[in-house]
Amino acid sequence: MSQTGKLSSKKSKPSYGYAIIGISLVLFLFGIVGWFFLNLRKTGDYFKENIQVHAYLNRDAPKKRIDSLVSYIQTIPYTKNVEYVTKEIAIQRWNTDNDTTWHTFLKNNPLPESIDFYVKASHVETDSLNILSSNLQTNYPGIISEFSFPTETVAKVSTYVKTAGVIFLIVAILLTVLVVFSIDNTIRLAMYSNRFLIKTMQMVGATRGFIARPINRRALINGLIASGIAIAAIWTTVLSIEGVFPDFKLLHDNTGLALLFLLVIILGLTISIASTHRAVIKYLQMKLDDLY
Repeated sequence: MSQTGKLSSKKSKPSYGYAIIGISLVLFLFGIVGWFFLNLRKTGDYFKENIQVHAYLNRDAPKKRIDSLVSYIQTIPYTKNVEYVTKEIAIQRWNTDNDTTWHTFLKNNPLPESIDFYVKASHVETDSLNILSSNLQTNYPGIISEFSFPTETVAKVSTYVKTAGVIFLIVAILLTVLVVFSIDNTIRLAMYSNRFLIKTMQMVGATRGFIARPINRRALINGLIASGIAIAAIWTTVLSIEGVFPDFKLLHDNTGLALLFLLVIILGLTISIASTHRAVIKYLQMKLDDLY
């Protein structure tokens, strides 16, 4: 009889190990997709912030006003790497990248001076850059002859980022639903083997809170363990991919990864505790005959 009791008690214990592994795998999948989403966003920002804007200057623009314009552009919060390109610098760059035989036909330097700079990703939009152009020309009339940026490139990059963002958002929503249902089913299967113990405790007079409290505590611990395993696996995978493909290092975002890991922990804990508590309440409300 004692041996039978031991066997039944072993069978009544929920398979926490399988539950933890199952939750970890699902959270790992969620984390990897989240990491690719971060890289997509960083890729779009990287391309946007490497689009150079040129403010070409009038040939008779006073040096003092040019210096004032450079200082003004530097103070704009979303501009960076502002550079005043003189005729000498412009011709040096032209000679480096192009044929220098133009000296045979032209003695004077035909290239205009310019102020070259880059703009933060959030403002690399055709409308935003046109507003910036109007702002500069209004505040510094007669200084800028032409405000130039690759309009088609800006439009294509913006469209690419928006389209890819919408696609990944849909994928993220579907994946989140999948994660919730997968973890919920995993925990319900783990709790299924413990249903008779829960019902027995209720029959001998234990309150709902007394029964649920230790099980919920265990669910909290399991959620933390599963989240930790998933985060370790995600971090290892990220480092491995960056080792094999060094270009990914350019997109490395510690802040984004930290937020992603925090989301993995919150998701693992929330679903684990909620699913476990729901399973306990379900078995408490069922009749004994329905448990078989």
